[in-house]
Amino acid sequence: MQRVSLFGYGKTTKALTKLYPNAVFYDDKCTKPFKDENGFKIKPASDFNPLYSDLEIPSPGIPPFNPLIQKAKNLISEYDCFANAAPLSVWISGTNGKTTTTQMMQYLLKDKGSLEGGNIGTPLGELDQNASMWILETSSFTIHYTNRASPNVYILLPITPDHLSWHGDMQEYINAKLKPILGMREGEVAIIPEAYKDVKTSAHVVTYRDENDLASRFGIDTKMVNFKGAFLMDALLAMAVDKILFDRVDYPKINSFVIDPHRQEELRDSKGRLWVNDTKATNLDATIVALKRYKDSHVHLILGGDDKGVDLNELFVYLQNCDVKIYNIGSNKEKLSNLARVYGVEFELCKNLADAIVKIDKNLKNDEVALLSPAAASLDEFTSYAHRGDLFKNAVKEL
Repeated sequence: MQRVSLFGYGKTTKALTKLYPNAVFYDDKCTKPFKDENGFKIKPASDFNPLYSDLEIPSPGIPPFNPLIQKAKNLISEYDCFANAAPLSVWISGTNGKTTTTQMMQYLLKDKGSLEGGNIGTPLGELDQNASMWILETSSFTIHYTNRASPNVYILLPITPDHLSWHGDMQEYINAKLKPILGMREGEVAIIPEAYKDVKTSAHVVTYRDENDLASRFGIDTKMVNFKGAFLMDALLAMAVDKILFDRVDYPKINSFVIDPHRQEELRDSKGRLWVNDTKATNLDATIVALKRYKDSHVHLILGGDDKGVDLNELFVYLQNCDVKIYNIGSNKEKLSNLARVYGVEFELCKNLADAIVKIDKNLKNDEVALLSPAAASLDEFTSYAHRGDLFKNAVKEL
């Protein structure tokens, strides 16, 4: 009997017990061994011994420098477990827009029997292997550990700095994002930014420079697509896969898609002033995209949180040329304030999100924009980016 070790006691690994009913969990948060309600053994991470394990599968978020990963001798990913069992698979990766692109693609292809999963919330172990296709939001964490599985169609959104403390540096992050292409075969398709056109693969590669270039390559009229800014790219990539697989371009259907909250979500306060909840902007590029959308207005920008070790200078080079005042919150607020001084960007150092909203309320004029687009993760002070966004929206409603 194969001895299987599951690293991390979470949603992804729990779903794998359908494949490996005798698996043992090892978790950093476990202090003494116990059995859960289903009879599975959960042990402290320190109890793991590679001599008594034939296969190790980690939760995607566990970094390469974790002792469990360092000890493992037979490491595979969740995706590798289904390398031979998955139906036709479309993987979506990149830095920003993965979730929306995945949701849009599922919306377009649901009538063809597709299921969405992966990083979007449904682990592969809970997906029906008899579905016609899987549409998988795929993180760089998962890709890092994947060595057997590869997609039939790979969609790569632009890559900008993110998760550098996890991967080590920008090149390793890029390498992870490009890794799926290397294992793809003739007849399979990858749509990737033109910057990576020289990647070696047997797949058919379609490159794009920007939204207009992407649209022209697939015969899509952007004037007939209602989405703008970052969402236009997401929509075009979803439509491109529909065109590749089923040779159709359905403008009415994509235009009826409703975007999730927390991405450039606009709301008005009691005075009619515009506040924008873009809490899902957890990296520099997402914040820059939001600023471009409101470039014709003076912006009161709330920044800060866990920046994941990213060099923030690029953001401040951009802010230098914006009509903006920043309000710094979170664990990196001192760093942000120091950079603001260096680059000559107007700023206020705030105690927290609530304090920033109070300060903006005093300064915000009717023709200006208040924007929560933190360029940082939320877990330093909140339970999730959604928690941060909900607190923002509730505070605005009370103004």
